[in-house]
Amino acid sequence: MEVDEGVQSTNDDASECKRCAVHLGYWDDKYIYMFVKSGDRKAPEINQGYFARTRGIRMLVDKFLKKTGAACQIVNLGAGFDTLYWQLKEQRISVANYIELDFPAVTSRKCYYIKRNKTLLNEIHNEDGEVRLSATDMHAGNYHLVGVDLRNLAEVEQKLMQSEINTELPTLFISECVLVYIESTFTLRLLSWISSKFPLALYINYEQVNMDDKFGSVMLNNLRARGCPLAGVDACQNLQTQTHRFLDAKWDGAKAWNMVQVYDAIPASERQRIEKIEFLDEHELLMQLFQHYCISIGWKGQLFADLDIT
Repeated sequence: MEVDEGVQSTNDDASECKRCAVHLGYWDDKYIYMFVKSGDRKAPEINQGYFARTRGIRMLVDKFLKKTGAACQIVNLGAGFDTLYWQLKEQRISVANYIELDFPAVTSRKCYYIKRNKTLLNEIHNEDGEVRLSATDMHAGNYHLVGVDLRNLAEVEQKLMQSEINTELPTLFISECVLVYIESTFTLRLLSWISSKFPLALYINYEQVNMDDKFGSVMLNNLRARGCPLAGVDACQNLQTQTHRFLDAKWDGAKAWNMVQVYDAIPASERQRIEKIEFLDEHELLMQLFQHYCISIGWKGQLFADLDIT
């Protein structure tokens, strides 16, 4: 499908943006260079936006891990070329199982990059374990990368079973600008399935919000022009529609923060450091961007009910 190709290309855009911000020193990630060889320099507000996105998600990931310890799982839906698995390994943070899902066209490329990069391969390899590979899937130790269309719930379930998912373990689900591309009925089905199967779970979702104002409609039109209609945009009207998405799917609770709030929650010393990297000509534009993106969370079980971005 042509629309799917447009959506898949957003992985390349996001990966290039992350690489640019890392290259300029916004945060450390030596692994991003192993998936993205080059890219144009991005505008300062884009770089700061990606810093806030990456840092905000990582703050919540760390809070999840602090509560669960190593006996947990992470499932990244629409993972693209995300490098969190390798970063956690480098920081000696262990989890029982780590699963990444994306379109087969994306996972086949990621498999290819991992396969031909010794650093990436060594980190997923364990002494006695074998690396099982197909064109689109990889299973190695506690790392699993599988190609699947998230709209096909039966296939998602099958791929998770192949990845040795354990529904009894506390499980973190992450998606970044993924659900917004999926029709609401499919998202509801997916979130309802997760909430019915995992008694102890946290879901971290990053995507657009406040899409029904003028700035939002310009963003929408730009994405449509690039072949990326936002099929799930009705959940992106405001922070309430973001949380209702989880509550409608029978999660125990949900919260959401726009990126202004997330950015303010990042330690002041970090904000001061990154604000010196590039001169920001249009501070108002950055604030507008921050007002049109958010991080929302949903949880199952009381362990995560007190989680906050602050």
